[in-house]
Amino acid sequence: MKIRHRRVTASGLANLVGCALLALSGLANALDTQREDVAAFVTKMTEKHGLDAGSVSQLLAQAEIKPGILDAISKPAERTLEWFEYRPIFITEKRISKGNEFWQTEQDVLADISAEYGVAPEALVAIVGVETYYGQIMGSYRVLDALSTLAFEYPPRSSFFLGQLEEFLILSGESGVDPVSATGSYAGAMGAPQFIPSSFRAYAVDHDKDGRIDLWTNWQDILASVANYFNAHGWKQGEEVAVRATRNGESIPGSRELVMDTTVGALRAAGWEFETSLPAETPAMAIKLQGTSAPEYWVGFNNFRVITRYNHSVMYAMAVNQLAQEVVHRTQLAK
Repeated sequence: MKIRHRRVTASGLANLVGCALLALSGLANALDTQREDVAAFVTKMTEKHGLDAGSVSQLLAQAEIKPGILDAISKPAERTLEWFEYRPIFITEKRISKGNEFWQTEQDVLADISAEYGVAPEALVAIVGVETYYGQIMGSYRVLDALSTLAFEYPPRSSFFLGQLEEFLILSGESGVDPVSATGSYAGAMGAPQFIPSSFRAYAVDHDKDGRIDLWTNWQDILASVANYFNAHGWKQGEEVAVRATRNGESIPGSRELVMDTTVGALRAAGWEFETSLPAETPAMAIKLQGTSAPEYWVGFNNFRVITRYNHSVMYAMAVNQLAQEVVHRTQLAK
């Protein structure tokens, strides 16, 4: 389906900035808009998007540089933990039970969206379960602070976050998202599905056709947006995500790298044993994760790769897949 967005206007952003300035003033650790790199960004927004330089500067002057954001991004769990430490964060009795409860509450919406986009309902439930505990923990950082801090004070990924700050300012003019009050994660991800600004603009959907995309409180928009993201990245309805394997021999050792560089047939020929109905030529990913007492071997397929597009981590995708399966099992037991 084609997603349409309203074109950003200078007056639209200026109006939002004006309201913000009335509400907020005198913030500590404010971003210095006289800095050369900040001034260059303002010029870019003016020349590339036609925004008023004064309005953009006034908005950026409201941004606070947060050291806590820099601390958080330097040690994400996906990089610092092993699988046996990471899994218990997300595969818990409370999260599974809450997922079952959420599915029962939103079953009609989930069924409709799953049918429309061709994405398994349990995948949608698991994404919002892992990301925000079904919308209950969506992040308390102002998106403006998060993106400004990372764009101007985090050199390793400055280019990426400058791009996200640019997308956020455009988004605020298109969608009416308040650029000062909108909150999210330390990396500027927003709402129950934790979309960064570029994903918001590209994949968010006004599913209930009320003229506004709400990723914070409207579950039709939230779940349809996640489904649209998965559909756009190639989800294949009905296919397996990943299966457990045992490994004999030393060839194709498996890793945590995001590489679909082998096939079902090649893995079996190399001594991997696993159950799947997918044909031998099916692309696959050989995965090795550290369990409590020994390595775990898994084979990931196309839909596993799709989940890694949401968060570029094998452990993240495995947590989503396992939470999805646990919630399915709990939901079936409840029937």
